[in-house]
Amino acid sequence: MSELREIACDESGAEGEKLVGGNTDVFAHASVLMTAAAAADCIGELRERAPTPADEYCAGHVLRGKHRAALLWLLGPHGPVLGNVRVFLTDKTFYVAGKIAGLLEEDHAPRIGLDPHARATAVTLCREGPRAFGAERWTAFLDSFNYLLRAKNGQGVTTSVEETFGLVDELRGVGGPAGEIMESLWRARPRVATFRARLLSDPYVFPALDPLIPAIVQAVTSWGAGGGPVSVVHDRQTTLTDERVAQMREILGGRMAGLRLVDSFLDERVQVADVLAGVARKIASDELNGRADPELSALIRPYVDESSIWGEEPALAASGPGEVMSR
Repeated sequence: MSELREIACDESGAEGEKLVGGNTDVFAHASVLMTAAAAADCIGELRERAPTPADEYCAGHVLRGKHRAALLWLLGPHGPVLGNVRVFLTDKTFYVAGKIAGLLEEDHAPRIGLDPHARATAVTLCREGPRAFGAERWTAFLDSFNYLLRAKNGQGVTTSVEETFGLVDELRGVGGPAGEIMESLWRARPRVATFRARLLSDPYVFPALDPLIPAIVQAVTSWGAGGGPVSVVHDRQTTLTDERVAQMREILGGRMAGLRLVDSFLDERVQVADVLAGVARKIASDELNGRADPELSALIRPYVDESSIWGEEPALAASGPGEVMSR
C-alpha cells in the first residue's frame, strides 16, 4: 500500500467567488510537502535574512525591496523549498471567461476547473472582447456572468438570466470573433437558464466558482500522482465547509484521505505555503500586467503547476486548464 502524504496549503488573492472587480486579479494556491522541522528551519532562516518583529511570517515581509536577496535565496536552486512546493495559479478574468465558454458546450456538465473543449473559445474571448466591446462593456459582461454563475451573491447584488442576456443581445451585434461568440451564447440561453435554476435550488449540485476548489483538487491530484492517498492541512477558510470537503473527496475518488483546518500561526508548513503563494501571486500579477521581473519570473517557474488556469500567454510556464473532473 502506498504511503500517505500530508501536504500543507495556503492561498493568496482569495475573494471567494468574486472574480471580477475585486482587489486582486490573480489567485495563487501553494501546497507544501515538508516536515515540520524543515519548515521551521525555513521560516527561521527567513527571519534571519529578512527580519520582522511580526509573530507570524508572511509573503509581505520577504517581498520588500530591501529583502530581495532573501527572496532570491528562498526561490533559488540552493534554497529550502525547491521540489517541495507547488503553486497553482488562476487568472481570475480568464477563469470567468472559461466558465462562460463552457456553457456553450451542448454536453456541458458540472466540472472542477475548466472544460478543455472551451479553452480555445475562452482565449479568443479574452483576446477579442476588450477591443470589440470596449473596456467598460467588457467588464460589465464579465461582472454580470460572474454574479450569474455564483452559488451565493454577496453584497446585496442580484442578477437574472434576463438581465445578463440583455447585455449579450447588445454585444452580439459587434461582429468579428467576439460577436460570433455572443451569438453562440445567445443561442445557449436555455442551457444557461437551466444551469442557473439548478444552482439556485441546490448550490452543492455544482462546484463553486471559487478557484480554491480546483486548486485543492489539483494539489491532491499532483502530489498523489504515484497512486498514494493525500491528506491536506489547510489554513482556515470559511468556504471549506463540510459539504465542500465531502464534495472534493467524492470527486477525487478516495485520493484525498482527509482535510483539516489549522491556524497558520501554529504550523510553519502552512506559513511556508502562505509565503510561496503570496510571492507567486505577486510575480504572476506583475507579469500579467506588463510589469514582469525576469529574474523572479525565471525563479518561480519551476514551482508553477502546469495545470494552472491561465490564458493565451501562459504565465511562468503555466500551460492550460489542466485535469478537469466531472461529477
